[in-house]
Amino acid sequence: MSETSYADLLELAGHLRSLLAGKLERRPERSPFVLLYAFNGTGKTRLCAAFKDLGKAANKNDEVESQDTLYFNAFTEDLFSWDNDLENDEHRTLKLNVASRFFDGLHELEIENRIRPLLDRYADFDFKINFAFDERTGNITSAEVTFSRKVLSGEGEDARTDDVDGIKISRGEENVFVWCFFLVFLQLALDGAEAYKWVEHVYIDDPISSLDEHNAIVVGNHLVQLYREAQRPIKTVVSTHHALFYNVLHHELRNHLGGPLQYILKRAPGTDGYLLAEQTGDTPQFYHVAALGDLWLVAQSGQAKTFHFNILRTILEKTASYAPSIRKEPGGSCG
Repeated sequence: MSETSYADLLELAGHLRSLLAGKLERRPERSPFVLLYAFNGTGKTRLCAAFKDLGKAANKNDEVESQDTLYFNAFTEDLFSWDNDLENDEHRTLKLNVASRFFDGLHELEIENRIRPLLDRYADFDFKINFAFDERTGNITSAEVTFSRKVLSGEGEDARTDDVDGIKISRGEENVFVWCFFLVFLQLALDGAEAYKWVEHVYIDDPISSLDEHNAIVVGNHLVQLYREAQRPIKTVVSTHHALFYNVLHHELRNHLGGPLQYILKRAPGTDGYLLAEQTGDTPQFYHVAALGDLWLVAQSGQAKTFHFNILRTILEKTASYAPSIRKEPGGSCG
């Protein structure tokens, strides 16, 4: 694999923007994609931040006047936080940080009706968004989400279905809900909605943390479907540590949108820089071998950093998942 080195993430982000611009010029009718694979701790989230910062324009007072990137990453998920009503343990709500521009114009979008058909693909719970407004300005001052689920109770002729309100959904269900929230804005941008004409780039970093195999496939298929139905092309980067999700996107994009530009992102050994290696296949190749090489080098130098421990953890998890099971044979021998 050919590799290119970059001094920092800002330089790498600029390179990705150039790649996307060149590909769009060659095929202006399609959304160009860059697909990145990297272990957790490599710098994917910081690369996303550097990428979107390059699209900002500020005035002389350093106030942001415009931006060009709609993004999803760990910071997006942090805009949602739980109030578990510790005093009464009854009114559990998911709070939205309405100070973020992510929620601008939210109440004008009929957001519930837009989220619900997306969410129905993944979950069986329902929700309601409650807004509070400043009477003078009309701006949103707070917003919270309450969740409910239909529960079957009783048996036989006494069986009935009740709506249970104020439930606490699981962490995985919360991640799915936040992802569907983001998909509403992405769909509006792809449809050419006037309010989202500013979106020239999309950067998606590891959608839905810790995807199981089923959701990795469903999310990948659904994401590409949105782009297949898009009214306008948008330059997009997707980064992930999930090998199956990477594999699904590779095949879906190749079959329907002409194929992505594919790379493996890793830290440059012995420096603070980064390496971008071209990847042509449907599965990241030789990355575990390279990671083991990095761990060997740091073991010799003794200069371990946080990301090295993340790499070690991932290697151990992968090794454990492929380790042969040991069972005790009749007679006391082990096979």
